[in-house]
Amino acid sequence: MPIKIPNGLPAAKILNGENVFIMQQSRADSQDIRPLRILIVNLMPKKIDTETQLLRLLGNTPLQVEVELLGMASHSSKTTPREHLLKFYKTFEEIRRQRFDGMILTGAPIELIDFEEVDYWKELCELLDWARENVFCSYFICWGAQAALYRYYGVPKHMLKEKLFGVFKHNICNENHYLFYGFDDVFYAPHSRHTEVRAEDIAKIPELEILSVSKEAGVYAVAARDRRQFFITGHSEYDRDTLGQEYRRDLAAGKPIHMPEGYFPGDNAEARPLFRWKAHAHMLYGNWLNYFVYQMTPYNFISGGK
Repeated sequence: MPIKIPNGLPAAKILNGENVFIMQQSRADSQDIRPLRILIVNLMPKKIDTETQLLRLLGNTPLQVEVELLGMASHSSKTTPREHLLKFYKTFEEIRRQRFDGMILTGAPIELIDFEEVDYWKELCELLDWARENVFCSYFICWGAQAALYRYYGVPKHMLKEKLFGVFKHNICNENHYLFYGFDDVFYAPHSRHTEVRAEDIAKIPELEILSVSKEAGVYAVAARDRRQFFITGHSEYDRDTLGQEYRRDLAAGKPIHMPEGYFPGDNAEARPLFRWKAHAHMLYGNWLNYFVYQMTPYNFISGGK
């Protein structure tokens, strides 16, 4: 089944070229199907790239998905054309009277700033509080996961001695959990962050369960025990070359950065990176969408029933 996207979204051309079945708004409106409504709160600087990455994964399931893009009204993006944001993005005020089957909150490159010092923190807190009642199942990525864990459960973030940067091995703590259905015992995922959440802090919260950890990268996946919130500290949605782009960007800017671990064959920055997380990324998003959004959302949740 296709993923339903706004007419003219730049991701359409790329996804069509990859044989991802997408449907423009105009065609979808002619069909009598109730798709899953997914809100993507995109805080990443390269928003068009992130849109494409997430839509690629959401479009690789048998489910029909309708996507709404949301930005922060209290923040002015310097890296995405204003025309794109005005055309394709809604504000919280525009959607706050709606309900959604699922929500994805992305990461943001602001880990070194205290949560309360982020210019859109107040707006984001209002959104997170709203989501508890108006979104059936939420999926939080990297800084978004740290922010949600802090807002909902008071879990602090901790500074790392150096940036965690690369592709790392992960193990599953609960092999019977549907989020990791079909996964191998060991799988890979990219990370790019300066902070972490720690297992000992999460263990103090009875409502939370750690689902996956990495010896090198620490806690990877955390779930609320009611299965309505998932917190992922890495970036399984990243493309093959995303970490390489970040590496070259930081080198050009003179920032302290080491070569991404486990990424370039032979640590040769000119070599084509190994795409070792692609299959598991599709499974991760597919499992979330199928088992926790599609199968668990009450039929009349969108219309106000529970």
